[in-house]
Amino acid sequence: MITIDEALLAKLERLAMIQIDPKQVAEVTKNLNEILGFVENLQNIDTSHIVLENHKKTPLRSDEIVQSSIAQDVLTHAPNAKDGFFIVPKIIE
Repeated sequence: MITIDEALLAKLERLAMIQIDPKQVAEVTKNLNEILGFVENLQNIDTSHIVLENHKKTPLRSDEIVQSSIAQDVLTHAPNAKDGFFIVPKIIE
């Protein structure tokens, strides 16, 4: 099982571009480890008796072109946008 320690939490902070109050680091670490423990418990659930009904199909709707200004409306509320795209900081290492 992966456990979150202060070093990993610091890396997650940097990648998520957030800042955790140093007074709350222990509590956040504990909470994240509890979440990981819960997810690990999910892996132990026996799902062998579950039958998936994959013969059902998703209902389709007609594909119609409609004019919409929703993209422009969303971009007007973006902190930084240019030429119809969001501008975000680079986060890939």
